[in-house]
Amino acid sequence: MDELKDFIRHRREKAAELRSAGINPYANSFRAEHSAAQIAERFAGSTREQIEACTDVFSLAGRVVSLRSFGKAAFVHLQDRSGRLQAYIQKNEIGEESFAVFKKVDIGDFIGVRGRAFLTKSDELTVLASQVCLLTKSLRPLPEKWHGLQDVETRYRQRYLDLIANENVRRTFHARSRIITLIRRFLEEHGFQEVETPMMHPIPGGATAQPFKTHHNALDMDLYMRIAPELYLKRLLVGGLERVFEINRNFRNEGISTQHNPEFTMVEFYQAYATHEDLMGLTETMISGICAEVCGSTTVDYQGTAIDFAAPWQRLSMKEAAARFGNFDPADLENPEKLRSHAAAVGLPLCGRETPGELIAAIFEHVAEPYLVQPTFITHFPVEVSPLARRSEHDPSVTDRFELYIAGREIANAFSELNDPLDQRERFEAQAAAKDRIEGVTGAIDEDFLLALEYGMPPAAGEGIGIDRLVMLLTDAASIRDVILFPLMR
Repeated sequence: MDELKDFIRHRREKAAELRSAGINPYANSFRAEHSAAQIAERFAGSTREQIEACTDVFSLAGRVVSLRSFGKAAFVHLQDRSGRLQAYIQKNEIGEESFAVFKKVDIGDFIGVRGRAFLTKSDELTVLASQVCLLTKSLRPLPEKWHGLQDVETRYRQRYLDLIANENVRRTFHARSRIITLIRRFLEEHGFQEVETPMMHPIPGGATAQPFKTHHNALDMDLYMRIAPELYLKRLLVGGLERVFEINRNFRNEGISTQHNPEFTMVEFYQAYATHEDLMGLTETMISGICAEVCGSTTVDYQGTAIDFAAPWQRLSMKEAAARFGNFDPADLENPEKLRSHAAAVGLPLCGRETPGELIAAIFEHVAEPYLVQPTFITHFPVEVSPLARRSEHDPSVTDRFELYIAGREIANAFSELNDPLDQRERFEAQAAAKDRIEGVTGAIDEDFLLALEYGMPPAAGEGIGIDRLVMLLTDAASIRDVILFPLMR
């Protein structure tokens, strides 16, 4: 601790000395016209003679991440948004006054450098500085001084240090940005219109999850942070916007784990005159294409397991998956007594009021979900656990719904939409009654959405994809906190 205090005191003294000399240690007068990667690309494949014959002058700025001083000269590595590049600073090149200022530059400071390129004796591309400008004086040591940043709590709480110290973390968030861009581009190319819907709702809806509650003072009314944008997006289908999507933040007042953060990102999209079968094909094409573009292949390694994203993907009904992974006769799922017996045998807590559909879903989650490693569409969800999905015309006990599972976790949820307002009201009422049975939870019915359905919603299908979990898969991240810049911490 004393060493850190001495470090900070010494840096502050340097900043004060610069100010006394009329030098602003936090200047903003330098303009970087090139990045480290652009300069490296400019000379890729060039010979020493070609580089030294080039008269172009480059200007770049970045953080000093290494510094080797030799009295009247020094080598520094600058890190900018694109990578690192070396600069060579000589007293006789930049002048005595500028060099005196440079002598007060430390690792962690930001500087701007302007000059021509050359190759050092060790063949490293370097900028020979003709001008150096101090842009920001750093007052604290970078993580490298303490042998890198390894502590997980510090990495998440002080993500800025994590980004400075760990190149693989920067790559992860570059990939995240790229994935979202590709999702947006894919949907736009398929005729979808991006929209924005409210994040504060008068009643919670769109998913079965515990909401965050807030209060609007001027209107003196309680509001709920968005669980999902589903009901608002479907209102747009009623209004004639036939293909819509929203890349949205959702909030669920539930547990935190390696797969769950209370605030998370999803893309939801809805297509009129389409079914869940259409969306399965769309999803395969979109995700396998994104995987190929981001990872360079449709096969990726996730936590030591090779996952093949190439289409087509496996498809199983929920009953088929439950029976296969639970090692029991599929016919047992049609017998209420045997169904309850199997649920008890696998250790599920039972209250005695569970419907057959709820038991099937619970058994599936327990015995099958963890083993769905390769991309798999699970279809035919029971009506009781699918309050917004359309009933199957072939079997009214199940819905035209699928969930996509990869690496043992849900990645997407989709279904042919329920557009019968009478059926929807019955489902809402059943869902509200089920919530009322939970202590501290009150069920609510979205009457305005039901009103919208009475005006007529075209047949449609909709889907939500968890962007955080998709990024985890494509960047080999073990925890959702590794792909969220500022995850919630206790």
